[in-house]
Amino acid sequence: MDEIVVALLPAIEDQLASPETAYVKEAFERLISDSEIDDEEARHMIAFCLADEVETMENEDRQFNADRYQMLLNLLPALPEGR
Repeated sequence: MDEIVVALLPAIEDQLASPETAYVKEAFERLISDSEIDDEEARHMIAFCLADEVETMENEDRQFNADRYQMLLNLLPALPEGR
């Protein structure tokens, strides 16, 4: 999944800049407020959550679930289990 996470980093940058996904910026700011998490690591954690949602979309043949994505972001810095 590492390649997918890296591939999603541009999308994360777009989400951080977009007022429509303010919850992504909120998660990012919360993460970097932790002295042990730097900007790059925070972006990768967020991309991991997006990758998990995209993978789940494909596996369940459904549309993007912004509520689930937000829930995953709220769980950070813990990452989804089994990934």
